[in-house]
Amino acid sequence: MFHRATAAFCALVAATFVAAPAVAQSGVAAKIALVIDDLDEPWGLAHLPDGSVLITEIDGRILLWNDGRINTVAGGPVVEEGGQGGLLDVTLPRDFATSREVFLSYSKRQGRGAGTALAVARLSQDGTRLEGTRDIFESAPGATGGRHFGSRVVEASDGRLFLTIGDRGDDTSAQDRSSHNGSIIRINRDGSIPPDNPFIGQAGVLPEIWSYGHRNPQGAGFDAQGRLWTAEHGARGGDEINRISKGANYGWPVISYGTGYSGRKIGEGTRKAGMEQPLHYWDPSIAPSGLIVYAGEMFPEWRGDLFVGSLKFDYISRLEVSGDTVREAQQIKAGATERVRDIVEAPDGSIWFISVGNRAVYRISR
Repeated sequence: MFHRATAAFCALVAATFVAAPAVAQSGVAAKIALVIDDLDEPWGLAHLPDGSVLITEIDGRILLWNDGRINTVAGGPVVEEGGQGGLLDVTLPRDFATSREVFLSYSKRQGRGAGTALAVARLSQDGTRLEGTRDIFESAPGATGGRHFGSRVVEASDGRLFLTIGDRGDDTSAQDRSSHNGSIIRINRDGSIPPDNPFIGQAGVLPEIWSYGHRNPQGAGFDAQGRLWTAEHGARGGDEINRISKGANYGWPVISYGTGYSGRKIGEGTRKAGMEQPLHYWDPSIAPSGLIVYAGEMFPEWRGDLFVGSLKFDYISRLEVSGDTVREAQQIKAGATERVRDIVEAPDGSIWFISVGNRAVYRISR
């Protein structure tokens, strides 16, 4: 059966809200509803002003859902699918209603390897195709293998774009600023480099880099103060929540709260001068992917909280933030939350998420 999504079989799914140890339940009444199912391997989603939703599939397809109907959008970039690579995130800028621009991150063929790339296109008025698709960024060539593309793209309040890039499985490259591996880059919407980026003019440093020392950030979002937060995969233990600062080094693989998959020690320990500490970490790893800082009207009790999906333990983590203290306050766990890949806040304040395990999209609402 091809992708199907109709309001007729939109079903409510009972959710269990599990409190973290020594943290009280939130007491917020919420329900989880199935919205779109029978997908293949969805990775990212974005809401259009008219209530439609764009969904990326890792095999390169772009889908447009509208009021129970789903169609394929033509004209996307040519992706290099393999391992964790393929068509990845999708983001719409604030001015989409007038610009019709769509930003897509993906793994792009580069010689015998692949790199993280960012494309922009315009969605046709009838929603059937992308027009003028072109790359505005691609990581410096040289990486091989199918791991750690990162690939969340988010728009700051000034319109600049931030794109997360993993270390591509080459951990030491995250400390090499002549490579984009293991960095978060910042560019203008046309792909040019903002003149106030932190490493402009420094020899041997790529000017797009905003921060570095990251392993594989697959969640990113801004809070109401305009601060960028990320959720990052560790190795065996050491998944991190970081608040990103301009020019900062987040330590991978010199410092980590995890160990290698073989049990070997990673780097020099958990702290080193000049390297940032995570504001929260998980051990064991939850495999975090997708992140929002909630700012909506539907759940005022949750404003300012982080929501992060778990690909490993099948729940959504709600984290409370107080200054520099971040703690997991709640686990939202249900049959719907199997391998959560992406989380977004809808215009009405509901929370939508992708379950890769269920090949579906769900909505959390009152």
